[in-house]
Amino acid sequence: MDVNFEYYKIFYYVAKYKSITKAAAALRSNQPNVTRVMKLLESQLNCRLIAREARGISLTEEGKCLYAHVEVAYRHLVGAQEEICGQDIQGSGTVDIGATETALHLFLLDALHDFKGKYPAIRIKIHNHTTPETLRQLSAGKLDFAVVTTPFESPQNFRCENVLDFREVLVSGIQYGNLADKALELKDIKDYPWVGLGKGTATYELYKDFFIRHNVDLELDMEVATSDLMLPLIENNFGIGFVAEDLALPLLKEGKLVQIPIKCDIPQRSIQLVADKGRGRSLAADTFYKYLSG
Repeated sequence: MDVNFEYYKIFYYVAKYKSITKAAAALRSNQPNVTRVMKLLESQLNCRLIAREARGISLTEEGKCLYAHVEVAYRHLVGAQEEICGQDIQGSGTVDIGATETALHLFLLDALHDFKGKYPAIRIKIHNHTTPETLRQLSAGKLDFAVVTTPFESPQNFRCENVLDFREVLVSGIQYGNLADKALELKDIKDYPWVGLGKGTATYELYKDFFIRHNVDLELDMEVATSDLMLPLIENNFGIGFVAEDLALPLLKEGKLVQIPIKCDIPQRSIQLVADKGRGRSLAADTFYKYLSG
């Protein structure tokens, strides 16, 4: 099927802004021309892509499917154009990376500080999601690479590099300070309120399996979406939970948290640098990737 690629560009802006008027303005065109092109594209693809509504337009299921591909392709083309036009500027360009909250705080922030000092002209866009969602974004081509926490299932086309191992500890607020007196079995503390990352996160699945292996049936009393929400809740005595030791250490030293010793080994975890082996990277993305992996 020989579709004019300009049609896809116009569709991209219509889908992005959910408005013929805004798309025409962004394209420096006019509404009749944008409407005409959309009708031609729908005719050539033999399906409806948009539906008109009182406050603009919405995408049909076919439109959503097409936009998922066009958005990725358009972003790569713009990135390539920026890179080619800026080749005379050393260390320029834009990098899109995905990162989990733990990976951001334990590894990426320090690395970013040093990298930006060395390459100030490179723009960094950080997309913060859970590990599973970040990997889905990477598979869809919406990210240059990802920095995520284990565990996760890695497709064969992914390259994974370990950049940092970290340890987690069980902690509580001072209300449950008595739990720090001696090492406990998991069954001894299962009836206390627990705080943890919710369903759909790699951490939830990790500790779900961990409790099952120790014959403990446990449900979280409070679920959070990101790890940075856990420490404030635990510090304020909403429950106990597993957190990265390096993140808990300042509060432990200040006496705002207490560490709870347990009679079993807590699962080891790491932060991984993940890239799609089958997809190329811009010069800027490759520079940042190599900096992190080195």
